[in-house]
Amino acid sequence: MYDKLTPLADRVLLKRLEVAEKTAGGLFIPEVAKEKAQTYEVVKVGAGKATSEGKRLPMAVKAGDVVFVPKYAGTEAGNEYLIVKEDEILGVVSSGS
Repeated sequence: MYDKLTPLADRVLLKRLEVAEKTAGGLFIPEVAKEKAQTYEVVKVGAGKATSEGKRLPMAVKAGDVVFVPKYAGTEAGNEYLIVKEDEILGVVSSGS
């Protein structure tokens, strides 16, 4: 379903990256003890924010980028996806090709 979703304006569709299943010491982390990941992969981006003159500002992120967002940012879209405004993204961890 979310592969058909296109974000509007300056919104970005993100996919949560997997959280580690076990600690560095080898202990397995139960599902209920895991925190939500704050690192996501950009799936799709909107067309950009419209200025008062009607022009679109280009998006700073693109599909494939890995980004870092605050813990309670955006709107959850299912278990794996999050929709955020571009200005909620704190930074790009690595750029996609």
